[in-house]
Amino acid sequence: MSEAKRKVEWCLRKAEEELKKGTKHRGLVLKEQNLSEARKHIQKAEHNLKAIEYFSNGGFSDWSMSAVFYCIYHCFLAINMKFGYESRNQECTIALVKHLKEENKINLDDRFIDALEIYDESERHETNVIEKREYYTYGTTVSADNKEEIEASIVLCKDCIAQTKNIVFQDN
Repeated sequence: MSEAKRKVEWCLRKAEEELKKGTKHRGLVLKEQNLSEARKHIQKAEHNLKAIEYFSNGGFSDWSMSAVFYCIYHCFLAINMKFGYESRNQECTIALVKHLKEENKINLDDRFIDALEIYDESERHETNVIEKREYYTYGTTVSADNKEEIEASIVLCKDCIAQTKNIVFQDN
């Protein structure tokens, strides 16, 4: 069994246990496919895409990396909804997308998963969106002045949105 599949099963059990206790779940819940909610997540991703440039042009480029993260993350939430999953946990959301890809249920470039996947400290990559988001969000740097980095992030997000739309709206 793959690590992603194990994580998805753990996320489903976690949510089930939390719901039995009457608390808000922080995992995955299998529900009916919801293309309306998936569409809203895509719209939110597109909104975050616009925010990347808006922040950069407005002198708040450090916030651009958070917008990149959430652009891709909302694409993943849209994919989750296409397959009938509600997620309230970033790691569970990413694990489900990775599992769907492993099962050949979706065709999504690995670079989007790699951008959001959490690595052990020894495996961290400077190009990882999580690494950049943490650096700019929790650090004291107030500017991400690297225009090439911003442009590459915009392309990454546009590509992710396009692939997400293909996944969500195929066969519908």
